[in-house]
Amino acid sequence: MSSKWENIQKRSFLESEARTRALGLVDPGTFTELAGPRHRISSPHLPLLGEAVEFDDGIVTGVGLIGKKPVFVASQEGRFIGGAVGEVHGAKLANIVRMARKAYDEMLASNPDLPEEKRPAVIISFDTGGVRLHEANAGLLAHAEVMDQFQDCKGKVPIIALIGSRVGCFGGMGFVAAASDVIIMSQFGRLGLTGPEVIEEEMGKDEFDASDRALVYRTTGGRHKYIMGDCNVLVADSIAAFRGALQEVLGKLYAEIAEMSCIGSLEKIQYQLKLVDLCVETAPKDAKDVWKSAGNENPDDLTDMPLDEFLTTVKRLTDRY
Repeated sequence: MSSKWENIQKRSFLESEARTRALGLVDPGTFTELAGPRHRISSPHLPLLGEAVEFDDGIVTGVGLIGKKPVFVASQEGRFIGGAVGEVHGAKLANIVRMARKAYDEMLASNPDLPEEKRPAVIISFDTGGVRLHEANAGLLAHAEVMDQFQDCKGKVPIIALIGSRVGCFGGMGFVAAASDVIIMSQFGRLGLTGPEVIEEEMGKDEFDASDRALVYRTTGGRHKYIMGDCNVLVADSIAAFRGALQEVLGKLYAEIAEMSCIGSLEKIQYQLKLVDLCVETAPKDAKDVWKSAGNENPDDLTDMPLDEFLTTVKRLTDRY
């Protein structure tokens, strides 16, 4: 095991760039990048607008191993246009999922008894604000194509979402993450549809103060999403912690992984409707009101509580409703 890979394991997931995350999530020495910088596949639209390009278009895609399981990895780079999805970025994301499904079909055709531990999986490390406005139509189409690929993977390939990077996961990509089978977050991860800055810009600071970091994190952050049930697993902020959670999830049978999804059955729809009724009934003004509805008598204590203590004491809506 290389010392470089071991050092990557100790790094903050929040502070790590996309390629570092991709390398650290899979077993050492197993990652092969596809359509990487040396292929120089960049956006054809940005130069026309006088914008700089990146030769990976803000997303790292490739294949590696976790144990005996081949994993198809996509890792977004929030430092490039906020991780926004354009034509090339979106095509790379859609195609890595498509490749995983094709690999599954080919592997099962040649060996119908292929053990679960050797069947492919998809891992997506989200770090994005959603659609790239410079390439809005192409970006929106890419969102639809990715979701279409997710549907083709149902019953075959598990899709695991990781959220713990600087930008978080917002816009249409919030829908994409929600359609995955399992969401793993750190407490510094953020997930939602409309980003805090956009809400403030459109509705005013009285509606949502995007500069209030405490408000932002208790509304869109990992702890809140874990209480809500939108996040399945909450981990510490390190690549090793995310990798450990991945290993645990991927050690399960596909049927068990699929059951962890927030969507996909009548029962899960009914649960979501219960949450709508709860919202109407309680009319929460703050995330802490929701935490109290879940059975947490002192929600203020949850904000700064050490993560280990939080995980052992917190009550979740999924346990109560």
